Amino acid sequence: MPSLDDFATWAGLARLLTVGNQQTLLADGGFVAGSVAGRTSSFTGRVGNGSAAHHQAQAEAVGLISAALAEAGRGHVAFALRVTPAGQATLDLFDHGPAVERLPSAYPESMILVEGAVPEPWRREPEPTPHATPAPTADPARLERLLRERLPGDTGATGEELAATEARLGVPLPAELATLYRATRGGADDDEHAGAIGCYLLPLDELTVADARWRRPSWRYGAAEAVRTPPHAVVQGLPGSPGWIVFASDGGSARFAVDLTPGPAGHLGQIIVLDGPAIGADLVADSLTDMVEHGSHHWRPGRAAEFPAVARINDAGFATVEAAAHPELEVLTVGRRDGDPVRLAAVAGLPRLRTVQVQPGLLADPLEVTGLPALEYVELGTREWRTLLTRGAVPDSLLAAGIAVEPGEPPEDVAALANEVLALRDRPRITRTTIRGDLLST
Repeated sequence: MPSLDDFATWAGLARLLTVGNQQTLLADGGFVAGSVAGRTSSFTGRVGNGSAAHHQAQAEAVGLISAALAEAGRGHVAFALRVTPAGQATLDLFDHGPAVERLPSAYPESMILVEGAVPEPWRREPEPTPHATPAPTADPARLERLLRERLPGDTGATGEELAATEARLGVPLPAELATLYRATRGGADDDEHAGAIGCYLLPLDELTVADARWRRPSWRYGAAEAVRTPPHAVVQGLPGSPGWIVFASDGGSARFAVDLTPGPAGHLGQIIVLDGPAIGADLVADSLTDMVEHGSHHWRPGRAAEFPAVARINDAGFATVEAAAHPELEVLTVGRRDGDPVRLAAVAGLPRLRTVQVQPGLLADPLEVTGLPALEYVELGTREWRTLLTRGAVPDSLLAAGIAVEPGEPPEDVAALANEVLALRDRPRITRTTIRGDLLST
C-alpha cells in the first residue's frame, strides 16, 4: 500500500478535484483545500462532475487515503492542492498535531494552549439539590403492573445483572429504573417494546452516565455555551451530569435519561431528553412511571434563555455591544452585521467575560481584548491575530484560541499563523509535507 506522503495515494482525489474546480485551480494562486478523517472528508470545492461514476471514484479515493492514515497511526490529514495547466500537481499535507482539535476542515480552527483544558461549562459540577424529592407520579409498584400488563411473559434482568451494572456505572440504579429492567430487557430495535415502554430501551450493558465528557464539543462551540440554571429551572443547564443515567433512545439521535441532579424546580428521578444543543436538556416526564403511562412524545423545554450569560451581536441578535453589556456576561460573539466595526470598551473589565468570537474585519481594535481579565478563549480573523502577535498582546489568560478563516485564505498561511500562537505556549506545532506529481501520467 502506498504511504500517506506518496503521490499515488492522492492522485485519484487530485484528479477528481481538478475536474470539479478547473477555473479555481487555473487562476493565479488558485487552490482547493480539504481534509480526510477516517471515512469523513470535507473539501472547499467540487469533487468530480457529479456523476455516479465520480461519486464512486470519490469514495474509493478517500478510502485509499483513509487506509494510509490508519497505516500511519493518524486520524486526520488536511491538504491544499494546486495544479498547473500542464497537469503538474502540488499537494501540501498538514498534520495539525495534538494541540489542534480534529475538525472536519482544512484549517486549524481551534488550538488548545493548555494541555487538557476544556471550556468552562465542562468544568462545572451540578449544584446540590438536597430538597429535591421524587414526583408524586413516581410509583415503582404501579410501573411494574403497567409493564406486566403490556408485556406479559417478558423476562427481565436478574439481581446479579443489575448489581453488575451498578458497579460498572459507579452509581446505584434508581428504584423505577431497576423496576423497569426487572420487568423487561426491552429491545433497542423492537417497535413492540418501544410502544409499550414509550422508548427504545438500551440493553443493560449500554447504560451510561452522561457526564460532561459524554457530549463535549470542540472548543469553538463549547466556549460559546454557558451554564444557565435559574431558580425556576426543572433541569440544570449543564452539558452533563454524573446524575444523568442514559437508558433509552427515541429510535434516532435523542437519548432519554433518569435525572438524579434536577434543577431547583425539578423532581428527583425525572426523565429528561438529551438532543441537539450541547447544554441542558428538556423535560419528558416527572417520573419513569409517568413516561411509561403517558408516552414520551411531548418534551417540555428545559433550557434557559441565553442572555445575560450569552450575547450575540448580529442582524438577528443584539445591535450593539453596549446593549449586550451585563455583569453576568460570559460569552460575546459578533457575527455578520451591517454598520461599523465594533468596539469592546463597553465590556472591558467584566469579571465573567471568558469568550469572545468576532468574525474577520468586524473588530475595530483587536488590542481591546487585552482589557478582558477573564478571557479564556478568543476567536479572531488572521489580520486581527497578526496585530496581537506583532504587538506581543496575546492574553496570557487564554486556555484555547480560534482562527476565523475567510474564504480563499491559503491553508499554509493560516497554519503558519497558528504555529506562532502555539509557539507562545510551547505547544506542538503543525507540520507541513509537500508532495508533487503529474496528473497526466500517474
